[in-house]
Amino acid sequence: MTGIITTGSFPRLLLAKSVKNVFDTTHKAWDSFYDKIYEMDSSDKAYEVAVQNQSFGLAKRKGEADDIVMDSIRQAYAPKYVHNAYGLGFTVTREAMDDNQYGLFKSGAKMLARSFSETKEVVGHVLLNTAFSSTSAMTGGDGVALCSTSHLNPNGTTYSNRMAVDADFSEASLEDLLKQIMRSTDDRGKAHMLKAVKLIGHTDNQFEFERVLMSANRVGTANNDINAVKSMRSVAQGFICTPYLSTNKRAWFLKTDFDNGLKGYNRTPLEFDEDKSFLNKNMRFSGYERYSFGYDSPLGIFGSNGA
Repeated sequence: MTGIITTGSFPRLLLAKSVKNVFDTTHKAWDSFYDKIYEMDSSDKAYEVAVQNQSFGLAKRKGEADDIVMDSIRQAYAPKYVHNAYGLGFTVTREAMDDNQYGLFKSGAKMLARSFSETKEVVGHVLLNTAFSSTSAMTGGDGVALCSTSHLNPNGTTYSNRMAVDADFSEASLEDLLKQIMRSTDDRGKAHMLKAVKLIGHTDNQFEFERVLMSANRVGTANNDINAVKSMRSVAQGFICTPYLSTNKRAWFLKTDFDNGLKGYNRTPLEFDEDKSFLNKNMRFSGYERYSFGYDSPLGIFGSNGA
């Protein structure tokens, strides 16, 4: 009918919108792991720099008419977060469009969204998968691995966020690492007052994690002792088990409440675009995203590489 615009007048526009809806829906449905490990923030720069400072000492007793003792603000390490870009796409031919092969578009959009979700998980887990390797590209300002017994303070003292003797996860090893977290001190010898907030490990550990953290009584004993880890809420946010810990499935970690530990930045949220080639009339669909992962301080996480 004259003057009426039908859907046949703009099939390409409707198709692109439908494909984008499938892409967005699939991406939003992804149950992510990385954002339960890192504290995520946004960025509008090419990179972010986190300037750290050494701690102050204890306040000094002041006598009558005496001057207040002045401490110095000394810069420590300055971790740099460089945002990397990630992109991927697929092409659908003119012939497939003419033949109304919507299933091809739908499956392509789903696979593309899943690829971006999995890529972000893999990239985000690099830090934990290399946490005990001193040759990792993600070592900190002191030049050692994320989890190390020889982290260096700017004043020359050292500290550890790794079990002295690596052990598989158990009630006993969990208590040992919890004690290590509670005993940690800063570069001036003051207590950090750190607390563990989340247990992190491979999916193979989920049943043992559940037993040790959630049982009312101690696991593996006929005694009627309470499970102190549960009753004291020693790991307040419970646990997360992720299949992306691929280097060593026996490694496990405790995330702490230290300010600015493991961090990630979203520079450019995931985008979805389409265009049509003038020469061959094919449709191209692509995604683009930009982000970074790292850590300000190793004190944001303690770990064991397993026995």
